[in-house]
Amino acid sequence: MAVFVALGAFLMTLAGGWTALRVTDRRHLVLGLAGGLMLGVVGLDVLPEALAAADTELYGVPAALLLFVAGFLLAHLVQRLLAARRADRTPEVGLTAAAALIGHSAMDGVAIGAAFQVGGGMGVAVALAVIAHDFADGFNTYTLTRLYGNTRRRALTILFAAAAAPVAGAASTLLFAIPEPLLGAYLGFFGGALLYLAAAEILPEAHHEHPARSTLLCTVAGAAFIWLVVGIAE
Repeated sequence: MAVFVALGAFLMTLAGGWTALRVTDRRHLVLGLAGGLMLGVVGLDVLPEALAAADTELYGVPAALLLFVAGFLLAHLVQRLLAARRADRTPEVGLTAAAALIGHSAMDGVAIGAAFQVGGGMGVAVALAVIAHDFADGFNTYTLTRLYGNTRRRALTILFAAAAAPVAGAASTLLFAIPEPLLGAYLGFFGGALLYLAAAEILPEAHHEHPARSTLLCTVAGAAFIWLVVGIAE
């Protein structure tokens, strides 16, 4: 089931790359919706589940929350390092940035598989967030690769690698069962990274050139939809 659902991430990544190649006019609405979905998944599903699964504490703080903060900070660190290198516009920099996005997409697939090990409702909620924000991953993968002087053929190859990465990540979780405490810890870490992507990357980009009411409504609708999904799953 996890691999089948991860195919949605594969298709959405390709859709994002195609949009970067062809059109960008309605991209802000998709990004606004993606940001809302990601926010809803983290706050309403991933974090509560992580706290329940990883119930140990370190110095009075739940381990899942510590890893949540660590995931947020690591995502911020990676983004800052990539931003610092973007001044050097060489093909190698573009490939480095794209490789980081491919690695991130593979971990998205692992998160889908891990969430399905918790339960079907959790798996669906996490998959929705991953599929939604993979549009932005596909868009950024193609854009960054081309921005630094790589050929269109190479950019498309990297895009397909990024699209296949979530499927490979989800498939890897079929080979082993993650212990519940470790599962909770991973979900906490993944939640922190996902929240950073939503708050610092996806939503600002959605409102950058189109600060429209429709974009905000898409964000609210995304979070509300996750609330509905969580409620039905319970």
